Amino acid sequence: MNGSGTAPAVPRPAYRRLSVEERRSQLLTAALGLFAQRAPEDVSLDDVANAAEVSRPLVYRYFPGGKQQLYEAALRSAADILEGCFDEPEEGPLTRRLGRALDRYLAFVDGHDAGFSALLQGGSVVETARTSAIVDEVRRTAAERILHHLGAPAPSPRLRMAVRTWITAVEAASLIWLDEDKQPPLDELRDWLVDHFVALLTATAATDEQAAQVTRAALAMESAEGPVGVLARRVLPVVGDAAHLL
Repeated sequence: MNGSGTAPAVPRPAYRRLSVEERRSQLLTAALGLFAQRAPEDVSLDDVANAAEVSRPLVYRYFPGGKQQLYEAALRSAADILEGCFDEPEEGPLTRRLGRALDRYLAFVDGHDAGFSALLQGGSVVETARTSAIVDEVRRTAAERILHHLGAPAPSPRLRMAVRTWITAVEAASLIWLDEDKQPPLDELRDWLVDHFVALLTATAATDEQAAQVTRAALAMESAEGPVGVLARRVLPVVGDAAHLL
């Protein structure tokens, strides 16, 4: 205490003015956090302002188009994250690469919980042609990156359809997983989706020469202890029961 009997004032940390990009990022982070738990139509600009601890007029300053503009910007931000999930070094077995990509993708789904549907699957009253285009871009980007890992930058129609079908299956499985109280565990869901990819690719290879070529190349990098080896040992007894069809 000083001579007057009062405690000395504790200096407050210096206020730091955020840059335009920092402030915009702060608002988008707050909005994504809210959209992760609630449908966009249930989130107000006041909610975003409160979450970011700023005033409502400041939110309007950065997003003069109101909630629709903010939602589209938040969706774009989420799309960038999901597209980044499929960035993977071109080394090692394909199933390992897919597994790591799925780990990142499913972690986003898990973290955004009920908002995943509103953010990436449509069904919201604020959905527009622009938001639909953003969501479709995620699917197309994911498909292109997987085809690149397959060594098929110019895929045949069947091979492209197979990969895009799998991307759709991943989205559907993610939504069902949320609806089923997040069961099975994430690692089991990831492995199951990798198995689906192998099965779909193999089935396509039976009728498409390009798919057959990339399948052979991909399988050559797999090991007996890896996902394909485990899947083969599980499937062979089932296929063996249908030997009379051969």
